[in-house]
Amino acid sequence: MQRKLLFAAVVLLVVGGSFLGKWWVNTGNETPGPGPRQANRIVSTAPSITETLFALGLGDRVVGRTPFCKVPPEDEGRIVEIGALLDPNLEVVVALRPDVVVVLAENEQSRFVLKELGIRSLVVSHKTVDDILESFAIMGREFGAQQKADALVADVKARIERVQRKVAGRKRPRVMFSVYRSVGSGRLEAVTIAGKDDFYDRMIAIAGGENVCLSETVLFPQVSSERILWMNPEVIIDVSRPISQTNVDRPTALKDWQQVADVEAVRNGRVHLIDDDFAFVPGPRFILLIEKLARLLHPELDWKEGD
Repeated sequence: MQRKLLFAAVVLLVVGGSFLGKWWVNTGNETPGPGPRQANRIVSTAPSITETLFALGLGDRVVGRTPFCKVPPEDEGRIVEIGALLDPNLEVVVALRPDVVVVLAENEQSRFVLKELGIRSLVVSHKTVDDILESFAIMGREFGAQQKADALVADVKARIERVQRKVAGRKRPRVMFSVYRSVGSGRLEAVTIAGKDDFYDRMIAIAGGENVCLSETVLFPQVSSERILWMNPEVIIDVSRPISQTNVDRPTALKDWQQVADVEAVRNGRVHLIDDDFAFVPGPRFILLIEKLARLLHPELDWKEGD
């Protein structure tokens, strides 16, 4: 149970956050630190940050990452693990002699300690789709990869616009997006869904759907079976990782949803399990989730490559 709760916390941390801080944190110097070309030793504190650095061609400068980061296999032995997102091992970070540590805006404790240690930190936010795109520009500018950052932003925006054009004018199915639940018990337990969180909610909209969660006060509400029956979604997207994180197979994981067999999505076979890790990492690959969602929400369309 503790491992399940930890996973849920990590998921919500990765996709959650705050709007605070998208600029340099002063580390005690009156003037900014060295320029981008001198930042040859970079520590990443989140999977989305690591993926962005690699997408910008800066992977050879990354010397530290979290255990949750997915990096090319050839780099796994080279890059040192610094500990968890919430509580990195600062002794390991210091030993790596980083020029800069890239942190998420919500990780205020690490930012404070890094400042006390005299280590520069670059703060980015991955709370919203716009934040993610802005983070590409921030890291590109600060690390001398502006051209690649501009190209990455342009590519993602073009793909978003392509999806929006494709689904324009179509009826928007009502979507429930389950970000976490206990899997394989034959019952729906601890079902946590995306509310008005500005990340999954925005991606549902881009992909041509409508989020059924009407809560505007809780970003990721936990809902009962009765609540799911009341919301009656037409499509359920389940990203609870039943394959990669548990020993439960897909048919068994899907069977849990029979507890709400009267829900339209269940009745019509429109419960979709997504086990891809990009569903949890708000980095450059979030566009893959948008494109996958669009295909699932609008199977009536002819989804050819390049559409």
